Amino acid sequence: MKSVFIPQYISNYLKNNNHAEATTQSIAEAYNRNLVKEGIPDVSIVMPAYNEEENIVPTLSSLCHNITEKNVEIIVVNNNSKDKTEELVKACGVTCILQTIQGITPARNFGLQHARGKYILNADADTIYPKNWIEEMSKPLERQNVAITYGIFSFIPIGSTGRITYYFYEWFAELTRLYNKYKKTEAVNIYGFNSGFRREEGLQVDGFNHPPGTNEDGYLALKLTQKGFGKMHKVNSAIVWTTDRRIQIDGGLWKGTWKRLKRVLNIS
Repeated sequence: MKSVFIPQYISNYLKNNNHAEATTQSIAEAYNRNLVKEGIPDVSIVMPAYNEEENIVPTLSSLCHNITEKNVEIIVVNNNSKDKTEELVKACGVTCILQTIQGITPARNFGLQHARGKYILNADADTIYPKNWIEEMSKPLERQNVAITYGIFSFIPIGSTGRITYYFYEWFAELTRLYNKYKKTEAVNIYGFNSGFRREEGLQVDGFNHPPGTNEDGYLALKLTQKGFGKMHKVNSAIVWTTDRRIQIDGGLWKGTWKRLKRVLNIS
């Protein structure tokens, strides 16, 4: 259920955005205590990162404090960061690999190639994940009729737009997702920071590679379903909290809303 205000547990992670050794050490301990078990991982969380030193510590903390019985590995793909992203990731005890080819698609593909888990969960470095996210996103993938899972999101304001405004915007966005699902294609509702699929099937469809004019995450969903691996499955309880910087890049809420509405209605 969406919240008007940012939940306290999310705020706690955001407040803990410091680079102190004690903080990163506690995250490393949580990672080994909560996620890492013996043997081959069941789940690989793959996270591209480019200059994310301001965001990645609370993101990793939220993931490492997840509750699951599965054996989980986290892989951060450093996509040529010029800041302390890699240093902080390693201080948190998390694997960090370097992909020198710039771009989200090469970064996600590189992570997929290095992952060992049966299931891949896609994450982003500016997003806070609830404590049951790993279980909620991976459990449906145990059913053969599900090819890809995806959740929804709420915004953490970093610009001038307030949280209450975003609350109403998010419900409007849910209406556009319903329109997409029944009038266009459900694949456009799938985002790379909150989705999951089976690794072997992702490799069989050439990973995140996609034609010009499409997005890597939605196109992967199309390939998986068209290959007959199952359906797209929305996990309504998997609500993650992500910064609104993509909307800021689009020029703010109203410009971003108009841009998205034109995309939904196919207005050039």
